[in-house]
Amino acid sequence: MNDTVRSIYEGKVLHLTLEDVTLPNGATARLEVAHHPGGATIVALDASNRVCLLNQFRHAAGGWVIELPAGKIDNREPPLECARRELAEEAGVNASRWDALGDFLSSPGILTEVIHVFLARELHPAEAVPEAHEVFEVRWVPLAEAVAMAKTGQIRDGKTVIGLLWADAALARKA
Repeated sequence: MNDTVRSIYEGKVLHLTLEDVTLPNGATARLEVAHHPGGATIVALDASNRVCLLNQFRHAAGGWVIELPAGKIDNREPPLECARRELAEEAGVNASRWDALGDFLSSPGILTEVIHVFLARELHPAEAVPEAHEVFEVRWVPLAEAVAMAKTGQIRDGKTVIGLLWADAALARKA
């Protein structure tokens, strides 16, 4: 239960608060919480069972990061709508078949962000229109190779590791 909440910063993406809370064990704590609208990530598989990966420049990570297409939920849109928009913007494709694989908490100790994971198949071309602040190149990699990259640590982005492993497991269950 929150006893007091004080807003300390409101930006375009994050709203930071300082919260005095009573924990389930009765102790009180002052917590910094970063409120985030959430996001969606997409494992897009083409007819050759290749997955779309982006080699994306991430200033906060100190350089280039291999990632699945993904993005922030805008204006409280449903997660699937976010996924559809981001797949078209970043990968230049739309999908006729969508499967929700689940959602996860990206960093629950400090961040409220929930990331929704989708498997997109039956792809067809769309116009890619990346946002001005996005710098990336698109690569299509065999799914087995991408999963191996996730398992060995070559892919370090958490949403990408989770997305690839969840998609691989879901496809194996259906085989």
